[in-house]
Amino acid sequence: MSAGAERPGGGETVLVVEDDRSLREGLAMNFRLRGYRVLTAATGDEGLRAAFDGQPDLVVLDLMLPGVDGLGILEELRGREVDVPVLILSARDRLQDKVRGLEIGADDYMTKPFQLPELVARVEALLRRRRSGRRAATALGFGDVRIDPEARRVTVRGAEVPLSAREFDLLALLAGSPGRAFTREAILEKVWGWSFEGTARTVDNFIRSLRQKVEADPAQPRHLVTVRHVGYRLEP
Repeated sequence: MSAGAERPGGGETVLVVEDDRSLREGLAMNFRLRGYRVLTAATGDEGLRAAFDGQPDLVVLDLMLPGVDGLGILEELRGREVDVPVLILSARDRLQDKVRGLEIGADDYMTKPFQLPELVARVEALLRRRRSGRRAATALGFGDVRIDPEARRVTVRGAEVPLSAREFDLLALLAGSPGRAFTREAILEKVWGWSFEGTARTVDNFIRSLRQKVEADPAQPRHLVTVRHVGYRLEP
């Protein structure tokens, strides 16, 4: 089936990018029965078009696709700062595949074969997080930094600063609870998701990058502060 949409009623839109026809159509049917609008795509190129043109609320993405593969789709989405939640559903079950997908910007990763109730639960959890983020979207800021959660835009002294999707999520998390110390493990769970299998070093690397972009003196940060033996906090 080529990329196309069905809109039987209200509800969010789920894009299923999967080259296996029976699986693609089975997933689409189950999501429709739960009240979701559904887009489907059988190839990487179709998936990219559907992701940009259809503006889905969530993408279920296979990795091994004809044409552009799933990682290529994910890189293109995140490269254009499209922050739609992406759940990778793949037969690739090696740790390095999972870490690679999550580091590029996937929000969750499931391996095939899978249990449908678990997939649906994960999809609904990602959509709840997205809805909650939209409801809570209020302007945040500290020092010369202003954060617009709705537009996912950050400015420093009035100039926009480009951030990756994960950098933005990390900065918004800390700015949303100024003065609160977050452990690296808590940051990994809240920003990368509970299924992420990376290490605390991932958080350190992202904090280092953020300091370069928002701190006046990255070598002596005033706002993104290290809490020794714990993690990080944001000082207003």
